Amino acid sequence: MSTTSRASRPSFLNANESANRSTHLISVLTQIDPLTRLRDTLAPVRHRLETHPLYRQVKTLHHLQIFMESHVFAVWDFMSLLKSLQAGITCVTIPWVPSRYPQSRRLINEIVMGEESDTYGTSAISHFELYLRAMDESGAGTSSIGQLIAEIKAGKSFTDALNLAAPPPEAAAFMQTTFHLLAQNKLHVTAAAFTFGREDLIPEMFQQLVKDLRRNLQKVDSFEYYLNRHIEMDGDSHGPMSLQMVEELCGYDDIKWQEAAAAAQLALEARIQLWDGILSRIRA
Repeated sequence: MSTTSRASRPSFLNANESANRSTHLISVLTQIDPLTRLRDTLAPVRHRLETHPLYRQVKTLHHLQIFMESHVFAVWDFMSLLKSLQAGITCVTIPWVPSRYPQSRRLINEIVMGEESDTYGTSAISHFELYLRAMDESGAGTSSIGQLIAEIKAGKSFTDALNLAAPPPEAAAFMQTTFHLLAQNKLHVTAAAFTFGREDLIPEMFQQLVKDLRRNLQKVDSFEYYLNRHIEMDGDSHGPMSLQMVEELCGYDDIKWQEAAAAAQLALEARIQLWDGILSRIRA
């Protein structure tokens, strides 16, 4: 009996040792690839966003107008995320010096080129201005977003301009989340909100809707072009490059990865709340 015990004991110890080694290997791999861990963490909230009932409720031109009158504020504040990253990752001061983020600065400059200085027909135009044109075509109101821009140009603070413009409540809350993240003044936080909470979730979900509306109304050409440009630009390179930017900015710093995860989660939750508010107004 004691012989059997002695014979089985090493086998038992080897099994434990093997399990410990496997656990250690998994831990090491997780540390090596924190981006995968972050994306896995965000998967449930992304699924909620991707399957949001709003997409099935935008059925008429009036519904699309309601959507655009709120979503335009997300299109606008996206540029503040982008410009914050450009200011932090590239050099925009004189005398110029090279920044320490060669891959990320290429991405940001490329996206700025597309977002701020794209072309539509023979004209240079930003995607925000293209969105305003699409709103005009569809009959959506632009007075609130127009006042927000006018008040900021006149020197008002963001908070004061927001109060005067009185956008839809869900749009105001969405922008306040964006500027809360920007106020942290941490590049990796801004990059996470930009990468995981950006506009790339929208185009494919609304593309079929726009095609259906075009068959009867012919009033959404610019909006369809806007969506197609985002599908083209984000799908080809900007999405993968944005992930590389998050990796470059977070590096091997566990605290930065935790802060990036919190920012991404907050940005996605804010988007869901934006969709919730628009859906409530469509159903009203």
